[in-house]
Amino acid sequence: MVLTIVLLVVLVLLIVLGASIRLVQQYQQGVVFRFGRLLPGIREPGLRLIIPFVDRMARVSMRTVVLGIPAQGAITKDNVTLTVDAVVYFRVVDPVKALIKVEDYPRAVLQVAQTSLRTVIGEFDLDTLLSDRKEINSELKSVIDAPTEEPWGLRIERVEVKDVTLPDGMKRSMSRQAEAERERRARVIAAEGEYQASERLAQAAERMAATPSALQLRLLQTVVDVAAEKNSTLVMPFPVELLRFFERTAEQPAQVEIPAGVNGQQPAKVGA
Repeated sequence: MVLTIVLLVVLVLLIVLGASIRLVQQYQQGVVFRFGRLLPGIREPGLRLIIPFVDRMARVSMRTVVLGIPAQGAITKDNVTLTVDAVVYFRVVDPVKALIKVEDYPRAVLQVAQTSLRTVIGEFDLDTLLSDRKEINSELKSVIDAPTEEPWGLRIERVEVKDVTLPDGMKRSMSRQAEAERERRARVIAAEGEYQASERLAQAAERMAATPSALQLRLLQTVVDVAAEKNSTLVMPFPVELLRFFERTAEQPAQVEIPAGVNGQQPAKVGA
């Protein structure tokens, strides 16, 4: 009889001891409520004792939580309708506020992130949204962090816009715009090259006009280059000196002799 009572007492003590011990993991912090009232102090990782059937311990993870924001329909500042999704990285910095100030804080962060995402997208135009993701992410972080850190004990560490889906018509328009822009740049580059080449040719022509021998050397070099090709036919122009000789001859006045007359006058020279 005594042995039975001892065994019952030992069993009760084991049950009470088991109900009194709580294990807090390294990445957790414990918050204890006694009859629904918060007890001061945070329970650090390790084995912690509480009063069974009187105290209740809530363990809060302090690790970073990755929360995906589903695709949201939004309208940009320039009235373009698109679909955008994002991901939020946050963690608990005050477990007491996370448990007391808000119910189901992951869901609360999700709702705030969804509304903030649509609001921020509406403040930027499409070009900024596609080209400057860093500014969009920074603005999202500040907008989501403002209502969550101080009142809820949460800290938004990072917000990233994952994907932006445009309507098919907008995609085609942007493709045509990009193609037209590339064609414009190609034409500008070609025109700039032609302009620079014409300037160089004009400078070369002025220098060759001042030194005729340079023009002859260039002519001979061109003949050598053409002759190096197989089955090449060369059409040699008049030498430059011969053309200048004809030019000087044409400039001099022609003289014509008139034979002596019948009365024995001297012949006369008449200029043409």
